[in-house]
Amino acid sequence: MTTEVSSRPSAWTTIWRGSRPFRPVLFVLVIVFVVLAVTQPAFATTANLQNLLTAVSVLWIVSMGMTLVLITAGADLSVAPVGALIGILLAKLIGAGVPAWLGIIVSLVAGSAIGAFINGVLIGRLGVSFFVVTLATMTGFTGIVNLWSNTESIPVNSPAILDLAVTRFLGLSGPVYIMIILFAVTLFIQQRTFFGRDVYAVGGSLTAARLSGIRVPRTIMLVYGFSGFCAAIGGIVAISRIGVASPQVDNNLPLQAIAAVLLGGTLLSGGVGGVIGTAMGVLFIGVLSNGLSISGVPSFWQQIVTGVILIVAVLGDRIGLTRRSRSTPESSTAQPAKANISK
Repeated sequence: MTTEVSSRPSAWTTIWRGSRPFRPVLFVLVIVFVVLAVTQPAFATTANLQNLLTAVSVLWIVSMGMTLVLITAGADLSVAPVGALIGILLAKLIGAGVPAWLGIIVSLVAGSAIGAFINGVLIGRLGVSFFVVTLATMTGFTGIVNLWSNTESIPVNSPAILDLAVTRFLGLSGPVYIMIILFAVTLFIQQRTFFGRDVYAVGGSLTAARLSGIRVPRTIMLVYGFSGFCAAIGGIVAISRIGVASPQVDNNLPLQAIAAVLLGGTLLSGGVGGVIGTAMGVLFIGVLSNGLSISGVPSFWQQIVTGVILIVAVLGDRIGLTRRSRSTPESSTAQPAKANISK
């Protein structure tokens, strides 16, 4: 009589292994948070932490979509002007008497369509470089925003939208709940859907993804469509916070989103990463920015720190690539044996 011993790792072991990509940023985040809490009495207050979460809400939302884009070895530089364009669209619709709920739905569909049928088609179906496409659309949409708005802010007189940023439930504002919901949805897509599996496969190897039967163009279209969807949500949240649809495009937003995603362990080369790490990256940038502001450090230094973060993240990506290349021969020889055993 033999007794089988289960080799399945415990839940804590699985969580610990899964946290490997974002352990560095989590470690640094905790250190920075503790240092600021000790040295700056105004930092760890409830009011400041609530304001911190609200302040990073747009970056958090955009970064969720950017995560899937970077996992496919791409990037979306057009998220800021897309968000501004959707904001102008929503303001025009409400000004024309369209109900707020209908205007929001139309805006979300428009943002998704822009991402999928412009960026997604050009990149996924026509094979144009994501950098060229999203840089071109970033420039083009910025011009459209300025022309359509006459470079003037458009007030949004809708209580449903304006109350979104000021109404609090259990001490948290509306944008924070949107952050939580979008995070949960993106995490579910990433871990529990066939589409999420296809995203990782496309980022890992386009050739292997095609050979395995994955519709690569459709996957890329959906990824950029989701990025446009997140940019649209970010534009709506921005309107709720300031009360107007502004033609001013924050060109630092896509760079900060990319920095947050890379800090969270997603590789520029694709195929590796996730939204849990991205959330850590966004919180790190938010905590650092908030702490520097409370300390009286000029905003220019915050830009310098963001640039340094990008360089460090790229260096980490290169190290990750080196490790993956060294482990490739072993994994390639082990795969056939594993397949034979399963058969």
